[in-house]
Amino acid sequence: MEQLHRIIAAKDIQFLDGPKSRTYEFNFAWKIFREFIKGFRTLHFVGPCITVFGSARFKEGHPHYQSAREMGRQIASMGFTTMTGGGPGTMEAANRGAFEAGGMSVGCNIKLPFEQAANPYVQTSITFEHFFVRKVMLVKYSYAFVIMPGGFGTMDEFFETLTLVQTKTLVRFPIVLFGKEYYTPLFDYMGSMAAQGTISKEDLSLVLLTDSIAEAGQHIDTFIKKNYREKARKRKWWLFEKKPAISSQS
Repeated sequence: MEQLHRIIAAKDIQFLDGPKSRTYEFNFAWKIFREFIKGFRTLHFVGPCITVFGSARFKEGHPHYQSAREMGRQIASMGFTTMTGGGPGTMEAANRGAFEAGGMSVGCNIKLPFEQAANPYVQTSITFEHFFVRKVMLVKYSYAFVIMPGGFGTMDEFFETLTLVQTKTLVRFPIVLFGKEYYTPLFDYMGSMAAQGTISKEDLSLVLLTDSIAEAGQHIDTFIKKNYREKARKRKWWLFEKKPAISSQS
């Protein structure tokens, strides 16, 4: 049999092992609980966020990198915190744009070869071991979601977020697909899903497909102002949370 070469070495290779011991499962559950608490502590004071998803592979000179950078600037001008996966590429670009505009910038990193190190444009950064914990944090603190061009991970984040909104598990927040040339085939396929009856035609209205930074910002701003208002809360340091540093850029 051809040897399997892993990008990340498995921690414990076991085949057809069946259920683990109760001690193992308890320790695993406790580890996940601690990771959630770490996330809550780190992100408690980051403020209302807009999460930008996108590929980690685009370099600084790529048009998609520049678009994400402009998106970060737009989010900062609206008074929101820019939250990303914290890695390079599109994530770095969005964090960079927010940082350069004097806005708050947050990164939720993951232990992967492409995203191991946090990009240098975040005031608050946290690294997660488990994808599902990271995705909860990327959604929990956000009022809107911008999907820049990306690969499997971006598609996973897009469709999971869209499913949460569609099923009303998540309050209906605006979702923007940015990049018509890149996303038109996907959007057309979603139209064929509606035609086949696997989704409702109304579900297509949950997503704005655009090439315009200004249109994306206006869509998000109008939707939030029309449907929501920020509720003042006394934020106590029960878990010894730390307030994030403010960008010194102008």
